[in-house]
Amino acid sequence: MAEQQEVQKYLQQSHDKIFESNKKWAEEQKAKNPQFFDELQKGQSPDYLWIGCSDSRIPAEAITGLGPGEMFIHRNIANLVCNVDLNVMSVVNYAVRHLKVKHIVVCGHYGCGGVKAAMTPQDLGLLNPWLRNIRDVYRLHEKELDALEGEARYDRLVELNVVEQCRNIIKTAAVQQSYAENEFPIVHGWVFGFKDGLLKDLKVDHEAILKDIQKIYNLTN
Repeated sequence: MAEQQEVQKYLQQSHDKIFESNKKWAEEQKAKNPQFFDELQKGQSPDYLWIGCSDSRIPAEAITGLGPGEMFIHRNIANLVCNVDLNVMSVVNYAVRHLKVKHIVVCGHYGCGGVKAAMTPQDLGLLNPWLRNIRDVYRLHEKELDALEGEARYDRLVELNVVEQCRNIIKTAAVQQSYAENEFPIVHGWVFGFKDGLLKDLKVDHEAILKDIQKIYNLTN
C-alpha cells in the first residue's frame, strides 16, 4: 500500500511539474516580449517542415535554435514518409500547399531504435508493417550495408533511410507542383548525433532526385 502511494505521489509530482514549467515559460516569454502571445494568435508562416523521429531526446526547436511559429513538425518512429500513411501525407500537403514552407527536412538520428529493430530478424508484431519500410531500404542497399559491421552498418542504414524518405517526399504531387511553380520547397536530409549534439547534412540533391524519379513519378500536370 505504501509503495502504491509513493508511485501515485511521483506521478502527481511529474504531472504538476509540467504545468509549473509551462507557467514559468509563459511568464518568461511575456517578460521578453509583451506582444509574444498576441503575435502567436495571428497564425503561422513557418519556413520549415520538420519530419523527425519520435525519440524523446531530439527536441527539434531546441537543437535548431528555432522558436514557436518557425517550424511545422511531424514525428513518427524512424522518421518515415510512407505514401499510405495519411497522417504524414496530410502534414506534407498542408505544409506545402497552405503554409508554403520553403524547406522540408527529414531528420534521422544515429542509434535509432526503429532502425535497429528493423535489422532484427524476428517477428515484432504490430511493428512489422511499419519496419518493413526500413527493411526495404536495406534490401535496396544490401551490398553496401553487408560490407559494413556493427555500429557502422546501423549508422549507414540510418543515413540511407533518411535519403529514401527524402525521395518519398519528392515523389508527392504537392512538392513537385510547388517546386515547378515557385522553386520551393527544397528537401533536405539531416542526421542528429548524440555523441556531439550536431546535425549532419547528407547533402541530398533535390533537383537530381526530382529529375531521376519524374520518369515514373511526374505529377506536375
